Parts: sequence; structure tokens; C-alpha cells
Amino acid sequence: MQFKSVKDFLVHVQSEIDANRLILPTLPDIALKVRDTVSKGEASALELSNMIVTDAALAARLIQVANSPLYRGTSEVKNIQMAVSRLGNNTIKTLITSLVMQQMFSPKSKLLEDEFRKNWEASVNVSAICRALVSFVPHLDADEAMLAGLIHQIGKLPILMLVEDIPEFRDSPSRLNKLLEKAHPAIGKIIMETWSFPAELKDVASEYVNFQRDTGKSADYVDLVQVAFLQSIAGTDHPACRVDWSSVKAFEKLGLAADQDVLEIEGVSEEIELAQSMMSF
Repeated sequence: MQFKSVKDFLVHVQSEIDANRLILPTLPDIALKVRDTVSKGEASALELSNMIVTDAALAARLIQVANSPLYRGTSEVKNIQMAVSRLGNNTIKTLITSLVMQQMFSPKSKLLEDEFRKNWEASVNVSAICRALVSFVPHLDADEAMLAGLIHQIGKLPILMLVEDIPEFRDSPSRLNKLLEKAHPAIGKIIMETWSFPAELKDVASEYVNFQRDTGKSADYVDLVQVAFLQSIAGTDHPACRVDWSSVKAFEKLGLAADQDVLEIEGVSEEIELAQSMMSF
């Protein structure tokens, strides 16, 4: 099978989806159920706790997170109901989704295991920077910012699943990398349209690479991810390193100079390390 362009590949992706041969990443039922219940404003701490404990691994992770330096209180959280009470429904809703994201970055075969791991690590890095940068845009939520970072390259997952059966990409790392970079925003858009995410997050996966984007409004999660992403690849050979940061409006909206290294801002690097360690349990 040969593809002359990224457009040809995207047409192939859509035909695979239409024929039910390609299954797009989906959020586990527990994440959807918690998000839906919290969004309706009807959930008590006990009700949410009873939902979450049905997934023992997730419940254990949530207790770990509640006791992490990012959220730690004066007393140790020993059970899910304590975690929900301490963190609050909205934080729980976002954290549950963030914690289950890692499950999606697991390959079905060993062939592309390194690619999945590399993409997860990159997503965690951007996510941690996003969370730290919220201090510059307090109208945005730190936990939603973290989630925005985790989903920004979600469109790469179906590509990796497909190329296991396409030798021209599977056996050529350079071709695969080019395909991943060019095609993932469009596929990310398809995924986000199927997920019940709030409107402010839906554009992240497709728009974060639109460096000419200027909504003319205050900073949003796309702006946050753009800055975090560009900071995360600085000094690498990533194609986006050729972007002129002074032309990216997101920096101005966050109140940052285009040549600002966020790691040099007091307290930011520590916040990034804490968020990274939380997602690496």
C-alpha cells in the first residue's frame, strides 16, 4: 500500500473508520461516567467514591495523587471518599480522565512500543508545563490545563495502530515521524469530536499547531498548550523549532516574552517536576 500524500493517508483513515476496521481511542467507562455525573451537578462525595472503587487500580492511583505534593493536605488520604472530599468533584472529574489517559498509550504489540512510550513521555512533559503556566493565566484551571497537555497529540495513537500493518511507515522511522507530525492534528480533531469534553478543550488536539492562531480573546487552553509545546521541544531537531516565537500570539496572551525560558522563572521548574512525578507513578 502506497500513499502519495498525507491527504491520501487521511482518506485511508476515514475509510477504515467507516468500515469499523479502525477503532478510535475511547475513554474508559469510569471516566465518562464520572465526568457525566459531575457535569450534571448531582454527585455527592459518597456517590463518586462508589463509582471509582469499582476500578481498584484507578482508585489506588487517585489516592496516590491525593497524597502527592501537588494536592497533599495536613492529613494522609487513606480512602477514596477522603480523596474526593479533599479534592472536590471538579478536580476529581479531570484527574480521573488524566489518570486513565496512560492506558491509551499502550501498544497492542511490541513492534511500536518505543513510539508509544515516547509519545506518552512527551505528552506528560507538555502537560506538566501547562499546569505550571496556569499561574500566569489564573482564569484557567490547573487540572484542565494538565489534561489539555495530555490530549494534545492524541491523534498520533490511531496512526501508530494503523502503521503496524503498513510496511512503508512501520519499517521507516523517518517516514513514520513525518507522517505522525503532519497527520495527527486532523485525526485528533476526529477523536475530540467523539469525546464528551468541554468545548474549551476540544480544539486543543487540532489547533495547537496553528501558530498563526489569534482569537483576539484572553488566553485559552490552546494558547497554553502552544507555549508549553514550543518550550518542550526547544533545542531539539523537531520541525516546529523553526517557528518564530515572536509571531506566536499565545506568548503575549500568557504575558511571556517570546524568548522567555519558562524553566528560568522562579518556582516554575519545581511545579513542572511535581506534575511530572505525579503522572509517573
